[in-house]
This record gives sequence, structure tokens and C-alpha cells, in this order.
Amino acid sequence: MKPPVAKKEPKITKIHGYTVVDNYHWMQDRSEKKKRADIEEYLNAENSYTEAMMKPHKALTEKLYDEMIARIKQTDLSVPYKYGDYWYSTKTIEGKQYPVFLRSRSFEGSEPETLLDQNAMAEGYKFYSIRNRSVSDDGNLLAYLVDTVGYRQYTLQIKDLRTSNTLPNKIERVTSFQWANDNNTLFVTTEDKISKRSNKFWRHDIANDSSVLLYEEKDVLFNAFSSRSRDRKMVFLNSSAATMNEVRYIPADNPEGDLKVIQERAEGHEYSADYYEGDFYIVTNFEAENFRVVRAPLSDPGIDNWTDFIAHNPQIKIEDIDFYKDHSVVSERENGLEYLRLIDFKKNESKRIETDESVYTMELIWLPEFETEKVRYYYASMITPGSTYEYDIQTGKKTLLKQEEVLGGYDKMKYETMRVWAEARDGVKVPVSLMMKKGTKLDGKAPMLLYAYGSYGISMTPSFSSARLSLVDRGMIYAIAHVRGGAELGEKWRQEGRMFKKLNTFNDFIDCAKWLQENKYTSSDRIVIQGGSAGGLLVGGVVNMSPETFKAAIAQVPFVDVMNTMLDDTLPLTTEEWIEWGNPNEKEAYDYMVSYSPYDNVKEQDYPNMLIEVSLWDSQVPYWEGAKLTARIREMMTNDAEILLKTNMGGGHGGSSGRYDRYKEIAFSYAYALSQTGITS
Repeated sequence: MKPPVAKKEPKITKIHGYTVVDNYHWMQDRSEKKKRADIEEYLNAENSYTEAMMKPHKALTEKLYDEMIARIKQTDLSVPYKYGDYWYSTKTIEGKQYPVFLRSRSFEGSEPETLLDQNAMAEGYKFYSIRNRSVSDDGNLLAYLVDTVGYRQYTLQIKDLRTSNTLPNKIERVTSFQWANDNNTLFVTTEDKISKRSNKFWRHDIANDSSVLLYEEKDVLFNAFSSRSRDRKMVFLNSSAATMNEVRYIPADNPEGDLKVIQERAEGHEYSADYYEGDFYIVTNFEAENFRVVRAPLSDPGIDNWTDFIAHNPQIKIEDIDFYKDHSVVSERENGLEYLRLIDFKKNESKRIETDESVYTMELIWLPEFETEKVRYYYASMITPGSTYEYDIQTGKKTLLKQEEVLGGYDKMKYETMRVWAEARDGVKVPVSLMMKKGTKLDGKAPMLLYAYGSYGISMTPSFSSARLSLVDRGMIYAIAHVRGGAELGEKWRQEGRMFKKLNTFNDFIDCAKWLQENKYTSSDRIVIQGGSAGGLLVGGVVNMSPETFKAAIAQVPFVDVMNTMLDDTLPLTTEEWIEWGNPNEKEAYDYMVSYSPYDNVKEQDYPNMLIEVSLWDSQVPYWEGAKLTARIREMMTNDAEILLKTNMGGGHGGSSGRYDRYKEIAFSYAYALSQTGITS
């Protein structure tokens, strides 16, 4: 079977003295309900081709899926959390795609009340996502967001928990919301219909089903999102761009009060705010590259009145601070590892929670209760299943409340995890997290799946995945390259992989792969690489730059048509991304960005095999980016590489919404990775 051949309809763009021809622009259709018939026909033909090429590995795919499902506890209950008079939890049921959301008067969950049954709500839909569930302070009303397409376009709905009736109030295109203290007012942010930029802040009166616009963010670089302090006293509106913030506030007990600004925005100044005991506490990078925490008075919270609460430490990045009645928790990152620091206001003490492993991930679990002596945190490593711990501030005792059950007799002692440091071409040491079976021979013959992201200051943590065991049990090494552009090694690590230093991200990844090969962890004909979204940009870039380094590549919902996307200011995310990647309307930025843009750098050369996965209703990275890349590589490549395009015709940026469907997608990708290294059973 031969691959589909995409038709060519040249679209010519002239910019900065260049003439650019795009033969596949015709694939672009922004319709939100139905795509053009010729596009769907082409994508379905590609799906048929991919299915035919993967048919020899269908049994492996099914075997992997069965293994993954056999490891998970299909009927399960989350650890309940308390808010007001109730304990809230989430239940999954064997055979059901979606969770059921519950609450009970007791921690044990006796006589549970069903708040939402997502399975029943999702009947008749290919995709159904619920997020941002939040109950009013009196426990009577539940507000939540629903997306029934995958386009990340959410409708706010409200359920009266006393009557089980859904109220007539419906607000479209909601991005965030917070309750006021009157149990009748919601502060809501909504997005622009064209660009999907979150730009308006409303006060919604539930009883009257009416909304009043309080603020509109007109700067196209910024998005606006709301939050609320844990003590329920303050609602915040954070206008955020890639390199700056501006925070406004309004008292939660005075929803008709004035919206005031804490500190006006300034280029390069990033800050966030919380409220505690009459003062604002601000995490800021003002005169502090890795951030510090300052205190500011409610009466005049501007920068001239800031005093240090936690001073800047160049070795430790402060990522967040959470306040409870008598203590706070600081989320820190040092030398690529996460830490939680507890500050006990009663004892005036500060200490970190100790960890048992040298390579791990941990983060504070958000709990709504303010008056508590306990905090919860999540802990895992690549060999330790995800665990929920409760830590008693006064006694220092930590209690394991729940650990992800891995059915079938999982024994972590059969595996090992470690962190190595690969040297990049400029001498910088890049951390790489590894997981493998104990006894794996490092003779260059082991297959490897190497993953990375490297953008937006988002850190890829070495966490646990029971699905990943299907790779490692077959002898594959799983690796994460923590390349520049993330924030694993602090703010400088992020800044060294963005804007006019973005090429460091690609170079780091290539150099990590080569270092792993030189040190006999794998070889160029045994390594498969993987990345999604901006990580798909990374994958698409490196197969152009160093195709001989990789056996195969998996690019998932990949941001690869960089120039066309960033020149179209009506597309979702474009304008706000100009200070992350650059604005190609400016020649200097254009010349730099076009040097790595995957679609624009496809050339006549040999390519590794590739699996490119997209979703038809993805608003974040449209399906046509991966589809266009597929067509162009097939047109230009000089070898007989197998380039596969797989389109989820009913999914969004995160793929399918149902958990079983999601496992099927993972099984398919993993079967592809294994088969590329000769593992077929």
C-alpha cells in the first residue's frame, strides 16, 4: 500500500524580501463544527494507510493495551479532601470511561452524594471533558466547565445540589471562575471568539442570570485568569504574558467593590500574589532572577512598599508559596530537584520535607481548607508509584494516605532510576533522567525511548507511569532529557532556551542523544524520540537538523508550522506567543525563527521513520500543522522512510477524553516505538 499523496495548491507569501511557497496551506480549515469534505477525506486516507502499516503490530498494540489496563485499579476512589461540611472525592468504575464526582459528610465516604456522573453526561458525545469544579462556600451550588468537542472551549454551568437541578445560567467560552462570599456571585474570565485569548473579567449574578464586565485585557500579549486566596478573603485577576504580569484584586466579601491593581506591569517583571492576615505576599523576580517573596500592605501594595519575606537565593528557584492559618508551604527547585519547605508561624521554624530517593518528583496538593495543621503532597519517582502523603506540621509525622496500586505484582526493586549529566556542545551539562530494568547491559544495544519538552519554563519531572512498564519490561530504557527552555535548573535554564536562544533546546536534545549513544546506553539505530505540542516542535526540529542520530520519531500534536502560525494573529495563542518565540513580523525575529521552524526546514535528505499524531479538534496546535509536515517530508525525503500520520477525529490537544481510549492511544504509540527497535511481541 502506498501512502496518500497530498495535492499541491501553492500559496505565496512575500515578507521581508523573501518569497515563501506553501503547497499545503489548503489543509487549513478553522471551522468549529465540520471540516471540509476534501480535508476529512485526506485525513481518513492517511488513517487507513497508518492502520495498514501498523497492521503487523496490531497484536502487539492489543497486548500492550491489555497489560496497561491489567495494571490499573479500574474501580477506585481518590483520597477525599474537606471543604466546609463535606468531604469530596472522585470515583472511577470498571468499564466506565469517566469519573463520578462525590461528596460525603465523613472522610470514610459513607452515604455518598453524587454531584456529577460524567459517564451519564457524556452519553452521545465522542468527547466530553469537565474541569474547574467548585462548590459555593455554603455547599449548595456547584459550578463547573464542560467541553463537548475537544476544542478547549468551555461552557460554565451551575447545579443546585439541594434539588439536583441544573440552573438555566450558561456562560460560554469561560476560562476560569471564582466564588464570592455571598454564594450568589461568580467572578468569570472569558476568551475572545477568534483568538481564544482569555481577555474579559465579569461579575455574574446567579439569581438574576446577569453579567457585568469589570475589566478587559486589551494587550494582545496578555491573558487574564482569576484565583482566590485560601482564606476566601480576596479574589485576584492575573494578567499574564510570557515575561511579565499585572495583578488586580477585589475583596471576596464585597463583589461590587473596586478592582484595584497591586503593581503595574513592566517588561521583564513577573509576579504573582496571595493574601494572608491583612497583607499581600508576592512571589516576584524583581531584583531576583530566581524569585523571592515579599510582603506588601493592603493599604498601599505597590513596589515601593515591598519588604522581604523570603530573600532571593541564586541557587534556589521559588516557584510558589501557599498560606494556611498558621503556616505556609514554599515550593522550591534546586539543582533540578523539587522541594517543599514548611514555615511554621507558631514555632517560627522553617524546614524541608525529607525525601528517600535522589531522583524523584514532589509537589504540594492543593487543598481548599485554610484552618488545618496538615498539608498533603504528591511524591513519585520513575520507579515509585504516585503517592499521596499527609504531613502534620506540629509533629513532623508524614502519613501515606494512598499509593497508586500497580496490579499484577509490581516490584520496584526489579528496576532502577538514575540521573546522568550529558555535555552539550557549548559545555553545559544537561540532566537526563533514566529508568531501566536492573541488569540492563549498557553495551549500546539497548533500545531507548527518549522524551523531552523544553519550552515555556515547564519542567518535565521524573514521575511514575504504570503504562511505561510495558516498554521497560521488554528491555527498553526510558529517558527524559531536561533540555534548556524548561525550568529544571532554575530561571536561567528557561531563559537560555527561548526567544533568540531557542536553538539551545534543539542542540541540547541532539547532544543528549549523542552522549547517551557514546556512553553505550543505546545506539542511533535503537533510539526512538518522542515529544508533544512544543515538544513536537523539538522532535520536528531535530529530525531536520540531525536525522542520522535517530531511528524513529513520534511527534504528537506537534507545533511545527511555526512561521505560518506565528504570522497569523487570528489563530489561538499566536499574539501571546510573540514574546515566547518572537514576532516574525520583525525581520530579526523572522530570520532566527525560520532557522529552526520544522516545516520550513524540511529538505532533500534521508529522514528517520516518523509517527505524527494530531487531533482534528485541537485548538492549541491545529491538526494541519502535523498533516502539512507529513506531506512535505514525504515530498522531499531522499530515502524510503516510513512517515505515518494518525488523526484522532474526535479528540483535542490532549487526545481522547475517555481513560480507556487514552490508554489505547498510548498502547499504539508504544507499539510503534517498540516495533521500530525490532521488538514485536
